[in-house]
Amino acid sequence: MIILGIETSCDDTALCVVEFTEENGKISCNILANAVSSQTELGIEYGGVFPAMAKQEHIKNLPIVYDYITKETNNIEIDAIALTFGPGLEPCLWTGITFAKELSDKLNVPIIPVNHMEGHLLSSLLPEFAVDKKIVLKDFPDNAISLLVSGGHTQIIKINKLGDYEIIGETLDDAVGEAFDKVARMMDLPYPGGPAISKLAEIGRSAGISQLKFPRPMLHSKDYNFSFSGLKTAVLYHIRDNPIKSDEDKVAIAREFEDAAIEVIIKKIMQAIEEFGSTHLLLGGGVAANKYLQSELARVSNENGFIVYYPVREITGDNALMIAIAGYFHQDKKNSHQDLKADGNLKL
Repeated sequence: MIILGIETSCDDTALCVVEFTEENGKISCNILANAVSSQTELGIEYGGVFPAMAKQEHIKNLPIVYDYITKETNNIEIDAIALTFGPGLEPCLWTGITFAKELSDKLNVPIIPVNHMEGHLLSSLLPEFAVDKKIVLKDFPDNAISLLVSGGHTQIIKINKLGDYEIIGETLDDAVGEAFDKVARMMDLPYPGGPAISKLAEIGRSAGISQLKFPRPMLHSKDYNFSFSGLKTAVLYHIRDNPIKSDEDKVAIAREFEDAAIEVIIKKIMQAIEEFGSTHLLLGGGVAANKYLQSELARVSNENGFIVYYPVREITGDNALMIAIAGYFHQDKKNSHQDLKADGNLKL
């Protein structure tokens, strides 16, 4: 089966073409073409994502990226279109939906609606990333939870089975990626803020710089929810009372902020692993690329005997490959798209 994936939930216009085959219970994918038109430069210029601007960029970029991947695949015939319809910025989601509907009619192929967050969850099944190479997906585990961490979401998901998910914990305010970006702006670091903070934090860890102590909100709560607003405010007050005067000040703040955020995440994950006896953790979302988060998960998984499925770094951000993978798993949802609508607040 050959699937065209389309992703426009935020500020990346992403399309890919993937050929799926199944043999002896193993699913293989051959990534025939994969392309992303990023709006990061605009984000740097304007200090973030503006939905109206992102929408216009999608409208401009979708036909360009589509022309590119069709040339890369020699206009190969596709069997279905896998499309993100939520969650995300609704003006951006609609651009993808409109484009996919027109393409569906033109090519006479069905659309498979995909939940963007399930795409992130399933992205961890891909063990490597390589265009035009047959890749065997990891087996979907029977007893697992998922940690989804991004600019818009911080969630712990109990996986009952493929397609049957239960959100057992999520942020009550800022998502962890959002908190990283906001703290970065307080420190006058470049956009996107998460990687900039992590780079400084890594320097601080290597140098043993550790003279600050920020709160760990909800660290000892009995549930699996998160709150990063208080941590962000603690950084704000610290900078107000102790103006940044040197690079070392920035390093110290970045290290303690990242330490605090990741400590809470690890504590909640371990609570869930122990309560449900989970053997696997599926990691997904843009913040899944955070090196310190990955190293801490590696440490606790080794100590406690569970397996972590890490997403390949190239597809931790928004991408169409994860949408195509999710689409393949949900072929039963193929439809004629007449009732397909954007849902910015779609839940798993």
